Amino acid sequence: MASSWRRSASPARDLTISSTGSGVCMMRNGWRDEQHPSLINFITSSLRENSFRLNFVPIAPDFIFNCRGMSIAFVFVTNWDYNIIHAIYDRVQKLKNQFAHLYIVVTLPTKEQNDSFVCSYFKYGMVPGRPIFVPVQTLEMGFEKIIKIALARGVCKQQDAVSKLKIERQRAVEGIDAFRQVLTSIPSIDDHDANALNQAIGSIEAISRATKDQILAKTDLSAEKAEIITRFFRDPKYYLSPKFI
Repeated sequence: MASSWRRSASPARDLTISSTGSGVCMMRNGWRDEQHPSLINFITSSLRENSFRLNFVPIAPDFIFNCRGMSIAFVFVTNWDYNIIHAIYDRVQKLKNQFAHLYIVVTLPTKEQNDSFVCSYFKYGMVPGRPIFVPVQTLEMGFEKIIKIALARGVCKQQDAVSKLKIERQRAVEGIDAFRQVLTSIPSIDDHDANALNQAIGSIEAISRATKDQILAKTDLSAEKAEIITRFFRDPKYYLSPKFI
């Protein structure tokens, strides 16, 4: 029963997890001190199994997970007491304005507690999804949900980062292709010349401003090709006239 894990013994204070893999879990000192050591031991074991490093710190939420670059905050209500409902929702209202990703995990082992939660949710004007409430029946289930949410959000963050990286790479490739297409449209300039100009001088704009001597000094292009490039960008009679390759 969840109620058997309430404050019947001194809380554990010296538990640490050294593994670093999935990320970091920060637990609020005050929340830890209110729990039975059995729950803290279960949490540390679960974190170790999922390769999270645990730190005890004075934070506003009960937990903050940093998983693959994503920070997720949690309030873990282990005892739904009608006498403290107002304090719970007051705290939630403050935290939801501070954290973009906030979840409220509420332990509701009895039907009466579940009914009380449903009524209070609407009484205190909660907006669905802001933040997200996760009702559970047991403390173990509650923390397992917390880990699953943290891992899932971390994976989504990583996938989003990978997708953005792929898009950036594709744009870079497309930019190089466009660069080569412009330069190789100049008579006598081939892919090798375009690459040399890109690496030594830079953008099309920079190449258009470069002098013949600068091109010769920074690249292996011949004097004839350097002359062609400078004439192409500076001489209207040249760049507006028909080109025969």
